[in-house]
Amino acid sequence: MPVVTFTSETLHRDVRAYATAGDTSTVLSVALAQGVKIPHDCRDGECGSCLIEVKYVDGKPKMAIALTEKEKIKLRELGKITVEQIRDAETNDIAPPYRLACQFIVREEEIVIHFTGEPAGA
Repeated sequence: MPVVTFTSETLHRDVRAYATAGDTSTVLSVALAQGVKIPHDCRDGECGSCLIEVKYVDGKPKMAIALTEKEKIKLRELGKITVEQIRDAETNDIAPPYRLACQFIVREEEIVIHFTGEPAGA
């Protein structure tokens, strides 16, 4: 079962969510379903406002490493990923530290998601 822990300076406490195994929900969808208000403006990978830092729990498999094309472009524009990190993700299964919550699909893994900023609608 995927386990996602959300942490932020804007939260009163960390929020742990259990995603449905085999589902194709994005981190943003899982967050919103749990009442965690990750900042977002577009939900389509175009704006970059849902930037998150992803940490994998030690000893657990890293599975959702694949980046979407929109994610690659936006993370490069934001200066949050290098060409080498993209190559490592695609060929060596090395997870990049930053992702877009609207593009990152939760898989069978345990991750900690850190985000900053004011939530949408705040």
